[in-house]
Amino acid sequence: MLKGIKILDFTHRLPGPLAGKILSDLGAEVIKVEDIKHKDPFLSGMFSEFDQSFESWYEELNRNKKVLRLDFKDPNTKTEIQKLLEGTQGLLLSLSPKLKASLGLDDESLKTRNVAVVELEASSTHNKAMHDLNALAISGYLSLHVAHETDAIVAPPFLPVAGIAFGQQVATQMLANIIEASRSKGFVKSVSYLHDTADSILHPFWSKTLRDQKKTKFLHNGAYPCYSLYRTQDGQYVAVAAVEEKFWTDLIATFGINLPLERRFETKEEAFNIVASTFAKLTTDEIERKSQNKELCLSIVRKIS
Repeated sequence: MLKGIKILDFTHRLPGPLAGKILSDLGAEVIKVEDIKHKDPFLSGMFSEFDQSFESWYEELNRNKKVLRLDFKDPNTKTEIQKLLEGTQGLLLSLSPKLKASLGLDDESLKTRNVAVVELEASSTHNKAMHDLNALAISGYLSLHVAHETDAIVAPPFLPVAGIAFGQQVATQMLANIIEASRSKGFVKSVSYLHDTADSILHPFWSKTLRDQKKTKFLHNGAYPCYSLYRTQDGQYVAVAAVEEKFWTDLIATFGINLPLERRFETKEEAFNIVASTFAKLTTDEIERKSQNKELCLSIVRKIS
């Protein structure tokens, strides 16, 4: 879909490279430009040193891009980058003001070009460095994760939700900017923010109305027995999402669960335990045999091989 579109990616870690991956998956030619000495922190430096899984993230996020490593301290690199900019429709930026100026990627240097730019920053309102977890905390939405916790140490959510949402937003903003640059035949730039994106994307799912109601338990975070995860006899889990009447009716009939239709939205622990005790007596093979060829909104939690 984006064949013929060339994008230079001067970002690192998660959000920018994810945006570049999305655009690459849509057919754009994405060239990731890194400093030859420092590279991307996921590949070289602190992140990769304490946890090698970041190297895997780097490979996945940049698999279909051309990675070009230049010496950002070499005066000739600016000339190379200016050549790269020829025929470039999009530019993803996450560099310091000083480095942008030295590489000819500041607004003053780019304003004569017909190019779309999206710059990534932390926040429009908080003048502090932040990671994914900080953005979730500052926006207030991380409080849902700890609302019912009392332990001294609580593990964060595994998936970096704010960063992933940010990457999606940056990709969308880039497409919008490319369209506008094509219309105006000029330079179009916008700044996207990690914290602001987290706030904007997550807000509809925990709006002020819901917060004012002091509501912290919902269908999607385990409020009801009809939508939860249950441990099986062989130590795996089954995901039950039998919200609609027909799915719950067929589920309890198939597995002999003694929790009638009107109790599937009951919030008492007893209701959860009735469902849990049923699946605790069954292996995943038995569950699959019983549910074969039936529409139950029930799935074994698979391990990715």
